[in-house]
Amino acid sequence: MMKYLQKIGRSLMLPVACLPAAGILYGIGYWIDPAGWGSNSIYAAFCIKAASAIIDQIPLLFAIGTAIGMADDTDGTPALAGLVSWLMITTLLSTNAVAMYSGAEASQVPAAFGKIQNAFIGILAGLIGATCYNKCKDYIAPDWLAFFSGRRCVAIVTALVSALAAVILYYIWPMVYGALVGFGISIVDLGPLGAGLYAMLNRALIPLGLHHALNAVFWFDTAGINDLGLFWSGAEGAVKGTTGMYMTGFFPVMMFGLVAGAFAMYRAATPRRKKSAGGLLLAGAVASFFTGITEPIEFSFMFLAPGLYLLHAVLTGISAVVCAYLPVRCGFNFSAGMVDWILSFKAPMAVNPWLIIPVGLVFALIYYVVFSWAIKTFNLRTPGRELDDAGEAGLIVLKNNNFTETARAILEGLGGAGNLKSFDYCATRIRAEVDDYLLVDETKIKNAGVPGVIRPSEHNVQVVVGTKVQFVYDELKNLVAAAAK
Repeated sequence: MMKYLQKIGRSLMLPVACLPAAGILYGIGYWIDPAGWGSNSIYAAFCIKAASAIIDQIPLLFAIGTAIGMADDTDGTPALAGLVSWLMITTLLSTNAVAMYSGAEASQVPAAFGKIQNAFIGILAGLIGATCYNKCKDYIAPDWLAFFSGRRCVAIVTALVSALAAVILYYIWPMVYGALVGFGISIVDLGPLGAGLYAMLNRALIPLGLHHALNAVFWFDTAGINDLGLFWSGAEGAVKGTTGMYMTGFFPVMMFGLVAGAFAMYRAATPRRKKSAGGLLLAGAVASFFTGITEPIEFSFMFLAPGLYLLHAVLTGISAVVCAYLPVRCGFNFSAGMVDWILSFKAPMAVNPWLIIPVGLVFALIYYVVFSWAIKTFNLRTPGRELDDAGEAGLIVLKNNNFTETARAILEGLGGAGNLKSFDYCATRIRAEVDDYLLVDETKIKNAGVPGVIRPSEHNVQVVVGTKVQFVYDELKNLVAAAAK
């Protein structure tokens, strides 16, 4: 079950990767016309409308992206199946359709059906599409139906399954929606403390890959909060000084706090390991500051020093509380790095974005002091302080684009091509399923210069590579294919 949920999290990264394009277009549009939001400039209006084309269709992107990510292969049919499922469910459960079924006025239909086009339903449609594809792509029909064999029957089966899902959702969606809204309201009612609780849980769920589910409640329109969409669009429901509350607190942490934490870990590394730890931590710090991608740093100490990671989650929550109380609101389309921070300056709901600098510097000091104290006081095994003494011989640092050597070292550490049952990748990790877990050598994998290795279950291994994971994965795939010949 955990593996399945983690795979869903990986699949969501595909549609999420579309959001930076929207962020750039919104940012340019609002910089051109910060007062009229496009009403005073055709160029600004063009950019803002282009960005809205992405933001307004996030649930549909989730349906297609989830279907592709959950499919057994990279054929394009799952995307079509996800789209079919999305269209079936959202059409059959639209407000007007439900009013027709029940014989009631549209105004009397439960509000849940007015919110059927949301990220949650998008993910569900993607899962239905991918499942139907995986089950039916190799189906051989009788001769008189031979045309509909294999992939050609996927859309038909998906439509039938989606219709059945719509019948089930007709009865349970109001309860599910009510529960999501109730959870969201309970957090919203806590004000700044709720923002802090959400931010802390967001970091705490990253090791399980389940933080995306929580994000869907607060960043998108699953439960009516839609913090991300309203911040950039300024549409009805946005409140100046409130909207953006569930994003702002991440900026001081990702741009400053984790960078300072990385420096503290570098300072604490043993002299012999300082060079290798420094390369790893510097790459992670740069990624965190500029793009808001924090996994290279977080996974470098998450499992080596879980207590330190807990402190990091708590500090993130505190940052969110502080920012929620202050007159500062920033937003992002991808993550809370410098690029999104600059682009959000002229966004409709932006409030004093410059305050992120002083707040961030304070949190940089806090992170450095807390990390340095915790590492030394509890003798934590952060990068450069590991217990294993395998030595530096043969260590491969992922630089100069030596992806082939890195992939070869990872493959050897995983027990070779014959020990791999399956493998894929997400935003920063290669996820492998191995046949014999005893053949996995974590020391060899770490000698590839990767930030960390995770063993979520007996036969599953996750290798945290970083932002260049796609290129290492491609080389790993080539090595496995060559070994199979």
